[in-house]
Amino acid sequence: MRRMKCMAMPLVGLALLSLFLWTADAAGAPPKPRLQWHYYRNSCRYAEEYVRHQVEIFHKQDPSISPKLARLAYSDCFINGCDGSILLDEGPNPEKKAPQNRGLGGFALIDKIRTVLNSRCPGVVSCADILQLATRDAMKLAGAPSYPVFTGRRDGMKSDAASVDLPSPSITWQKGLSYFQSKGLNVQDMTTLLGAHSMGRTHCSYVVDRLYNFNGSGKPDPSMNATILNSLRKQCPPRKRGDHDPLVYLDPESGPKSSFSSSYYKRILSHEAVLEIDQQLAYGNDTLQITEEFAAGFEDFRRAFAYSMYKMGNINVLTGSQGEIRQNCRYTNKGKSN
Repeated sequence: MRRMKCMAMPLVGLALLSLFLWTADAAGAPPKPRLQWHYYRNSCRYAEEYVRHQVEIFHKQDPSISPKLARLAYSDCFINGCDGSILLDEGPNPEKKAPQNRGLGGFALIDKIRTVLNSRCPGVVSCADILQLATRDAMKLAGAPSYPVFTGRRDGMKSDAASVDLPSPSITWQKGLSYFQSKGLNVQDMTTLLGAHSMGRTHCSYVVDRLYNFNGSGKPDPSMNATILNSLRKQCPPRKRGDHDPLVYLDPESGPKSSFSSSYYKRILSHEAVLEIDQQLAYGNDTLQITEEFAAGFEDFRRAFAYSMYKMGNINVLTGSQGEIRQNCRYTNKGKSN
């Protein structure tokens, strides 16, 4: 615990410095124009206020918009970079239709923000920036810390489900870490970003193996707390192909309130995590140490979350002359304008 505090706080403290040094480039890639703080201050002065207002309206009606947008931003950034390609309907098999992206939501809010910005300053704000700004604002309404979203992203022009390589929620922490590292993130980022699972729901199909046939044993995962096992079995009976696939809360303590908290980490330590990848955080030395730190100190988690969300939002962004500014977030400008 003591060593973790010495490790985590300097990393978070470096965030301010990173805001000015981060270039969002892959290692070895030629320099790109940087994202900027309030990039639209001259071209669409109140762009961020317009986004925030629409998010507030949606959140009052449906607090689950926060985890929906967090998942949408994750799926966007971790596939081809934060280019808004997850929003596209265009093409024979867009990213949003990939099996790993089943159940994505939040598209209606992005469409509404696009319409509002088109009426205020058409052709200026990218869909990729809209998604990042809206996610930041929605997470703040859920209780997460605000974090800087530098803007100036351009929108990608391709979306292909074949490019979706999102990992299974049943992988080991080692494989999960390898995946996060391939995106330029580290063990603290992985452990922190998975904390978004303190909100939202998942399909029973991602859980049933742990409940009835863990690793082909014909038995439940022996690490699961008996209380959560029995509760999930009631909600997720054994399934056959074609059966209804119910949804369960990732953190019952948050439930329909979709409130951001550190209870996720406390549940891991009590062996009450719903997804296997979440429970796996208890098995790595570094991931366990970070989990213990966040379970004990909510503010440590909040600071780290802000930093990791900032980093995630800068994965392989398009800037300058790359990409385009879509008039409709579901279609490229050549594909459909309205």
